[in-house]
Amino acid sequence: MSTDLTVDIAIDAPRDRVAGYALDYTNDPEWIGAIREARLVTEAPFGVGAQVERVGTFLGKRIEYVNEVVELDPDRRLVMRSVKAPFPMTVTYEFDDEPGGGTRMRIRTEGDASGFYRLAGPLLDRAVKRGVGQDLKRLKQRVEGGAG
Repeated sequence: MSTDLTVDIAIDAPRDRVAGYALDYTNDPEWIGAIREARLVTEAPFGVGAQVERVGTFLGKRIEYVNEVVELDPDRRLVMRSVKAPFPMTVTYEFDDEPGGGTRMRIRTEGDASGFYRLAGPLLDRAVKRGVGQDLKRLKQRVEGGAG
C-alpha cells in the first residue's frame, strides 16, 4: 500500500525560527509525538548525507528507523529518506512565508507499507495524517511559545 499525504499549518513566527526549530533533530521528541529518542548517527554537522536515528511508536508498535538527509535548504526545505525502517518512506518539510511575517510549514510523507503496516492499510493513511497534524500543532505551540 502506498501513502502520499501532505499536512500544513500556519505558524505565527518567522520562517527562520520555525525552520531552525523543526530542523534541529534534538527537538524531535518535543514536537513529534511518536518519537522518544533522536540522535545523529553520522559525524556532525547535520546536512546532506547526515543520518538521524529515531526510536518511537506507531500504531502501538515500537519502531526504530534511520532517515538520511538527501536535500537541505536550511530555512526553506528538508527532504529525508529512510535507510532503515519498517517501510520505505520519504519525508519532506517545507517552509513558506505567510502574510504578516508568519510561516506556513508543510510536511509531506510518502511511502510503501509492508508487513504489519500493509495489513493496517486503511488505518495507515488516517493515522499518519492525524499524527502529523498533531505534531504540527505541537510545533506551532512550541515555536509561538518561544521555543527555538
